[in-house]
Formats: sequence, structure tokens, C-alpha cells
Amino acid sequence: MTAPARRRRPNLAVLGLTPFALYVLLFLAVPTVLAVTTGFFDKKGGFTLDNVSALFTPQVLSTFLSSFWVSGVTAVVGAVVGALVCYALLGTRPEGALRQSINSASSVLAQFGGVMLAFAFIATIGVQGIITVTLKNLGVDLYADGVWLYQVPGLLLPYLYFQVPLMVITFLPALEGLKPQWAEANATLGGSRLTFWVRVAGPILAPSFFGSLLLLFANAFSSYATAAALISQGSQIVPLQIRSALISETVLGRSNLAGALALGMIVVMVVVMFGYSLLQSKTARWQR
Repeated sequence: MTAPARRRRPNLAVLGLTPFALYVLLFLAVPTVLAVTTGFFDKKGGFTLDNVSALFTPQVLSTFLSSFWVSGVTAVVGAVVGALVCYALLGTRPEGALRQSINSASSVLAQFGGVMLAFAFIATIGVQGIITVTLKNLGVDLYADGVWLYQVPGLLLPYLYFQVPLMVITFLPALEGLKPQWAEANATLGGSRLTFWVRVAGPILAPSFFGSLLLLFANAFSSYATAAALISQGSQIVPLQIRSALISETVLGRSNLAGALALGMIVVMVVVMFGYSLLQSKTARWQR
């Protein structure tokens, strides 16, 4: 068979990607396009920019700021705590039961969200939760200053519940990728353990750490089910504002506002994930 004939042969391996491509098209691409394009049309189907201009109203800007605050706080705290857990795991055997158990638990807990997680916190530290009642009998009132669990600050603890495990499963491979030869070279040249972490390991791990931080931010920014289960009234964060816009077509006096809000979220997510991709590309050089 000649070389041109071989080049013309279809690559059958590409057919294996067809189910995944169809999934992305039907359940990600099409809904995203529909959600975004509706933001540029009014109730009668006419083109308008009123929905997009609503993104700059004080009420919507306040909602975005609340989402940024919750996402930023949980991302930073989750990244720091998760990194400390990863550092502690370096002292265990890679095939040991402890590390394998923590890896398995982190993989499960990183996906443990929604109504189940909300119910768990309501049953434990809710107004009538077991821990709340126990502490109240001991003279400690968790809600002396108000019922904070069902407001935006109350989202911090539930979000951290899945943010820390997510950090563990994303950052631990980077720590495991540190080569022993680098520490040996540092010691041979007279460097201390602090010198190794500050001048060698730190710069190498920085892109991976900040990439994981951005991933945690995106994860919290797009979370909906847990917040919807805890906050039944009001629209303090963007996903809940989209819910309100879908339920009431005249939110802020504009129809199809949900599409404009979705557009704003997509812009934020694209910027965050672009930064994550750049940092991951730098990290990949040290993991080969």
C-alpha cells in the first residue's frame, strides 16, 4: 500500500471519542449556547441588550460580590488546609493503608454535596441540630447573633467540606512528583530543609498550588444545590439569582435575565479556567 493510501485511511481510533463528543454537545455545548443566547432576547423574541445591562445594576453586582466572597474564602482556606493534609501524607507510605484510605475518602467527599450535605449540616449544627442542642445545654449558643447557617456566611462550612478533599486529590500528585534527587542535591550544596522548600520545592509547587486554588474557586462559584437547600429565600449568590430569574420572568423588570446571568458566570469561569490551564501547563514540566 502506498504512502498516500495510508494517509487517506480513516483513523478508527477517533470513533472511540464519538460518545464523549455527543455527550459534550448535547449536555454541555447546546445548553450553554441556549442559556447565553436567551440573554440577548426579550420575551417576544426581539434582540435586546437590556438583560445584559442588568448585570451592572447594584442588586446583581452585589450578588456577584457575594459569590466571589464565598468562593474566594472557601478556596483559600480549602487550599491551605488541603495542602497541609497533603504535606502530612508525604510521611506515609504511598501504598500504605492510611494514604489509600485518605485518597479514597477525599475522592468521595469531594463529590458529596447538594441536598445530602445540606441535610447533614442542618441535622448537626442546625437550629435544632444535635451539636447545637448539646452545646446550648452546656451554655453555648451557636445562634446567639442570629441564624447564620441559612445565610451566605453559613455556606462557608458546607463548602469547605468538599473543598478540602478536592484540594487533596488535585495537589497531592504534585507533592508526590517532587524527586528525592532534588532534596539530595540541596543537602549536598549545604542547603537546609527550609532552603529546599523555599528555593526548590516552593517555586516548583507554586503553579500547581495556585492552579488548584483556581479550581476550588471555580468549584465553589458554580455550586448550586447545597446553597439552594440551605437558603430557601433570597438570591444572595449568582446561582440562586438565576433560580429566581427562572421562577419569575420579571425579576428586576427584565425577562430572560437568567441567560444574562449565565453569561456573566461563563465569563468568570472562562477566565478562571484559562488561568488554571496556564498554571497546569507550567506544572506539567516538572511532573514528566
